[in-house]
Amino acid sequence: MIIADTGFWVALLFRRDSHHPRAAEAYERFRGELITTWPILTETAHLLARRVSVDAAPALLERAGRAFAVWDLPPDAPAQAALLMRRCAALPMDLADASAVLLAEHLGDGRILSTDRRDFQAYRWKQREPFRNLLLPD
Repeated sequence: MIIADTGFWVALLFRRDSHHPRAAEAYERFRGELITTWPILTETAHLLARRVSVDAAPALLERAGRAFAVWDLPPDAPAQAALLMRRCAALPMDLADASAVLLAEHLGDGRILSTDRRDFQAYRWKQREPFRNLLLPD
């Protein structure tokens, strides 16, 4: 499974985003392999309503379960996210990014689609494993 971050979803649905062509190609290429988290979808819905339209977020949510999976955070996720956010306070790390780190740890795989090159080059899952950004490769 490949983690889909907020920037990817926004770029996919906002045609004027500079990353839209790459996001559209990645969506087609990795269809059926995408997974995200509820914090990422919450952040995405907020940004889509501001940048695209009020209809964009519901359109994305209607695809959940069919076009991509949504990971249900385990009960200890808030405490784990808080630890990660404190550890990465210098960046800083938000809840959506912390949930992506937790998902990578759960999957045992750090492949991600993200427009956030800086943060996902710095974050480590399992405290040592780097992410591999398939949207913006090095």
